[in-house]
Amino acid sequence: MGGVCISSKSNPVIPNTTKNEIKLKPPIPSRHSNTDKPWFDIQYHDKDFTRIMKPNEIKSMMLKPPNAVNKTDLNRILGSLIGLALGDALGAHVEFRPYQYLCEHPVSDLQEGGTWGLVKGQFTDDTSMALCLATSLVVFRDFQPYDQLVRYKWWYRHGYMSSTGECFDIGAATRQSVLEFEERQKKFSMKHNIPYQDMDFLDDQNILSQFNVYCSDPAAAGNGGLMRLTPVPLFFHKDPAKAVEYSGISGKITHGDKRVYDACRFYGSLIVAALLGESKNQLLDKHFYQKHISWFGNEPLHEDIKKIAEGSYHNKKKGYVDGIRGKGFVVDSLEAALWAFSIDEGKFETGALAAVNLGDDTDTTAAIYGQLAGAYYGYDKLPKRWVDQVYAKEFITCLSEWIVYEGDNWFQNNSSSDTRL
Repeated sequence: MGGVCISSKSNPVIPNTTKNEIKLKPPIPSRHSNTDKPWFDIQYHDKDFTRIMKPNEIKSMMLKPPNAVNKTDLNRILGSLIGLALGDALGAHVEFRPYQYLCEHPVSDLQEGGTWGLVKGQFTDDTSMALCLATSLVVFRDFQPYDQLVRYKWWYRHGYMSSTGECFDIGAATRQSVLEFEERQKKFSMKHNIPYQDMDFLDDQNILSQFNVYCSDPAAAGNGGLMRLTPVPLFFHKDPAKAVEYSGISGKITHGDKRVYDACRFYGSLIVAALLGESKNQLLDKHFYQKHISWFGNEPLHEDIKKIAEGSYHNKKKGYVDGIRGKGFVVDSLEAALWAFSIDEGKFETGALAAVNLGDDTDTTAAIYGQLAGAYYGYDKLPKRWVDQVYAKEFITCLSEWIVYEGDNWFQNNSSSDTRL
């Protein structure tokens, strides 16, 4: 569809296209990868590829997994994805508003309009990118960073997985990484004599292993990797070490700073632990990292992330007054989300509103909170009046079933005895 894509996320707005960039614009995807789930690839209403199908318009095409999935796993996995979408939608209409504005006009419910003029319950880039990541895992039945970048490109260029059919609210670091990915695709296609129109559909692992997927500036330390994270630990949670490793890589491909890599690894480990049934006290234990050190391989956490892992937020009960910030810097975002989880009094609604009312990057702070809180509390404990209004709920529900199904299959095919707890 190629609609206007608005760039922001605590960085100056950058126009979507320049004269040079127009020349690099990729062809509209006109076919699908070799998948038995074509509805998770880009779909259009018309043969001219001018009107993309939005997530809530795809549900009639979707099939459920061939076998029933574990209901307990589904409750937590669906809870995490809907939790992300709810936090995103809750904060969307006041995104970029400062703390003082939220003190004077506190958010107490889902609302329409605001920053992006959305319908009540619609989500922004946080959820769109998470859905791109989730569909990649389900279609490939594995972790494939190249395909993840393809889907982020589809979102940026064509509005894939957007609640409006257009890309909006994209961060500067994400945008830069997608543009770099496009450049690398062009060069790769020429070097390997692959038609450029086929570059989005590569599935030969020998070919893919030669493509450098780390497209980010090494200093990019925004929260764009953390905000979309949860599909990775959800899919791989039965193999915690792999879940943690892949969580880090999933952020690094667009945000190259070590703190992003480790924030994603640590938060991924918490989501895994929530799915495995650990208590809230265990999740918030200042010794959680040391008690689960085997999940992190031989790579210690960056000191800034380690401080949060050891409970820095526990000494900041008053939130903003004590230094908690809902900013776009990944360290701030991680600490703010965990602070909200620690003070939510056992209620998703309380924590999500606390996250939003910190101000600034409101949708992302609440979306990050929602990933962990939704996994811990489960779908059936989310506020029903909010769940009923979330955009594309049926699509997200079906996608969640596929995450359970394909994640279980991956574990059965790839696990060994030493991957089990």
